[in-house]
Amino acid sequence: MELFTHWRTWDEARAGLAAGETGGEIDLDGLGRAAETARCWHGDQLRPTGDPYIVHLLEALEVLTHGPGVTDTAILSAALLHDVVEDTPATLADVEAEFGPEVTELVDWVTKPPAAGTGRQAKRAATSAYLRRLRDAPREAVLVKLADRASNVQTLDRMPPDFQRRYYAETLTYIVPLAEAEPWFKAWYAAWRRRFAHLV
Repeated sequence: MELFTHWRTWDEARAGLAAGETGGEIDLDGLGRAAETARCWHGDQLRPTGDPYIVHLLEALEVLTHGPGVTDTAILSAALLHDVVEDTPATLADVEAEFGPEVTELVDWVTKPPAAGTGRQAKRAATSAYLRRLRDAPREAVLVKLADRASNVQTLDRMPPDFQRRYYAETLTYIVPLAEAEPWFKAWYAAWRRRFAHLV
């Protein structure tokens, strides 16, 4: 199973992209602006692994560019910005003001709405409803979500055991079916599923 953990800063990502590792033209300046904006909006936030938040966003970028070879600026920018509305004070209006309607629509699709209640059941119900809604998302938004989840699950063994089992099951139920129409993601998630099959 291929891992996407090589870029920990935008400078490293830019160098990799500029070296032509993706096999296509990429708007490095536009992506650099998205990466810097995301870094500023996320501030000092850390991932559950303790990594700076930008590392997850760059992993999603690496998945898209090195895996299925995505070069579209809107999709790649949305990958870098996909958590800003959910996890920072930034709003969809802020995203649109900076990056336009196309990027904003993709970010909106992959933003989980707040739960109706505060309990664990309410949060899980909101997550399930959000993930089911992605079946109706445009292909570009699905690509962003597939890359986001690939970043999250590629090192699932770094998370607590109970979380591993729940997240594995959730990924099989909602994300793996989304990958069926995307040959590269279908193959990657199949390898991932074998790698973590002990969590069933």
